[in-house]
Amino acid sequence: MAHTDIEREDASLRAAGFDPAAPPAEAIARLHELRTAPGVGANAIARALGAIASAEAAAMLAAMEAGASGALRREVRRALFRLRQRGIAPAGAGAAAPPASEQRAASPVAAPGLSALFSPVDPDGARIVWLLKERRGGGVARLWGLLADAEGLINVALSELSRRELRSERAEMERRAGVAMVEGDAGLADYILCEAFRRTPPDKRSHVGNFLTLRTEIVGTPPPLELVHPIYAEMAAVLDREPPPDLLKEPEIAGWKFPPDQIKPYFDEVKSIQESVLVLNRVQQQERINGVVERAAGEWLRGERAEAARRRLEDLAYYMARSGRREAAGWAAAAAARLRDGAAASRVPFFGALIRTQLGAVFAEEQERAREEPRLIMTPAEAMRAQQQSQARPRRR
Repeated sequence: MAHTDIEREDASLRAAGFDPAAPPAEAIARLHELRTAPGVGANAIARALGAIASAEAAAMLAAMEAGASGALRREVRRALFRLRQRGIAPAGAGAAAPPASEQRAASPVAAPGLSALFSPVDPDGARIVWLLKERRGGGVARLWGLLADAEGLINVALSELSRRELRSERAEMERRAGVAMVEGDAGLADYILCEAFRRTPPDKRSHVGNFLTLRTEIVGTPPPLELVHPIYAEMAAVLDREPPPDLLKEPEIAGWKFPPDQIKPYFDEVKSIQESVLVLNRVQQQERINGVVERAAGEWLRGERAEAARRRLEDLAYYMARSGRREAAGWAAAAAARLRDGAAASRVPFFGALIRTQLGAVFAEEQERAREEPRLIMTPAEAMRAQQQSQARPRRR
């Protein structure tokens, strides 16, 4: 379903009298009433239920699933999965007893003999994941994957290495990249690679079309479809804390780059405010800029982009925790949890600070280009000086 269709359905639900900020019991009762209301979509009701932390909401979703099919069934299952991530199951079902297929999805489970190595996520969203399997006769089989947020799986290769060769290749890659790879859960690595493959555009699949075949050399189970990221259990004690803007000091967060074409409209708006002759003072100017930043956080960090940002924060938190930065890892996990739970990004100070950092980076890039490019247009003062210099030159006879 297109993002605009989702927005339209959710707006219709609110227009019909649903208040997402109402107490859970009141919100669920109203959603019950609206199931037969004209103009209210069942998909919107399922999404709204998935944001209510209540076993009754889960029970209503379970009842909807029994008679659902197609897009509605998928929406209901996504809503139930979001609730199970928060430990909520339909009343009477028990929070810890989802179906067997979803038990596999609930946490990454790796077969014996499997391990993994993770690189950090670079500013453009690229990283390397190694999925490793011990061989009986000695040595290791390595499934090597290069992936990026925007492109999915970019390259993949399977190789047999001795342990000495594996150590040597790891050391060489860390030296060239200037970053350390960390050991982590093989089930998580498998999910990250499979999810990246699913997100690979069809016209880019030629380089990675054999991924699933190569994967069978390492993993014998079907590709996982869903996952509760292990960072949430690991950082459960701090998930309710407000992620501070200080998280932006971490290099992986500080270097995060939003796609230029997506952040530029907000940059252009801020620039026009700064250059406007109608803004009388700096207080007015800052108020208007604050409004742009708040709107950018609310508009940019939602839907599919919010999901991508959540996945990135989860993986960054996981990497930080394994590289000895547990406090920062907790902050990143808390920020990811805000997006997971459907919190409005515009109300989370960290996301506002992240948007400001993105806008600042665009300003810095534009200033650098201006210094490097030759000046084609003179200011009036420059034109006057150039004319004076021309008139002062002696004429040749």
